[in-house]
Amino acid sequence: MSNGKRYNEAINSYDREELYEASEAISMSKGMATAKFDETIELVLRLGIDPRKAEEMVRGTVALPAGTGREVRVAVFAQGEPASLAREAGADIVGDADLAEEIEKGMLEFDVVIATPDMMPVVGKLGRTLGPRGLMPNPKTGTVTDNVVKAVEEFKGGMVEYRTDKFGNIQIPIGKASFEESSLLDNFNAVVEEIHRAKPSSAKGKYIKKAVVSSTMGPGVKIDEGSI
Repeated sequence: MSNGKRYNEAINSYDREELYEASEAISMSKGMATAKFDETIELVLRLGIDPRKAEEMVRGTVALPAGTGREVRVAVFAQGEPASLAREAGADIVGDADLAEEIEKGMLEFDVVIATPDMMPVVGKLGRTLGPRGLMPNPKTGTVTDNVVKAVEEFKGGMVEYRTDKFGNIQIPIGKASFEESSLLDNFNAVVEEIHRAKPSSAKGKYIKKAVVSSTMGPGVKIDEGSI
């Protein structure tokens, strides 16, 4: 990140090593979001897991009660009636082999990919394209399902996916800087509750080791992980 004037003013306005209560950290991040666009407020959690072990991978979805503050573009792989229902539910792109062909050509104008189980042989061939972008449908995240209507409505309404990276970190948006602080805190609490729920039974020791909240262009504010 370029250390511009706004960024430098922000990092000099508080103690970067201090641990803050979640509500205070969110308020500070919101206040430091001074860019000319509506910045996203993001939460990063460092988990006490071994990401090399499949059984300790933390992955799933969480519904943000106050929504995400952005329009989510949903692509659905389905045929017949499920395809029609997906369109009626508000899916932005619906198709089967034709959609796979478009994606192979470089069309990636979507944020979430949902597929009915019978379409996975077609979707599976797109692993090299969708996988690295975190877009591959997976039953654990509710993106491989026969109930495409529910899935489309949930992701359009504020459902977001999360997964640990190779360092054991989870990065997840909790709203926009334009949100009321109470709405950001509601989303924050929903995420933390879900991450605790998803704790692997094999994980030992301290589970949430570090928590930081920041705006898109702002510095991170450390949260007292002991309070969450």
